[in-house]
Amino acid sequence: MKIDAGVVQVLAGLSFLSLSDDELAKLTDDLGKTAKLIEKLETLDTSGVEPTFRMTDLSSVWREDKVEPQLPREELLKLAPERTETAVKVPKVLEK
Repeated sequence: MKIDAGVVQVLAGLSFLSLSDDELAKLTDDLGKTAKLIEKLETLDTSGVEPTFRMTDLSSVWREDKVEPQLPREELLKLAPERTETAVKVPKVLEK
């Protein structure tokens, strides 16, 4: 796949990113190199290679889920600097 500035601008728009001309050029170059690497990997003969989804022999590294006592909602809300009647208020992080 050919990665050009137009493709990067579309991706930036979908990601709500604003890129300077220098950033656009650098990202276009980096993504182009990545696409070439992926194309090169696609030429490898992987017949006879079993698919893997895990790189270690660990079967489970997660703890067992347990229900444990929690603070009541009212107590937690008292700790929040800003709140509504039922939720903690947080600052807006995304703009349209």
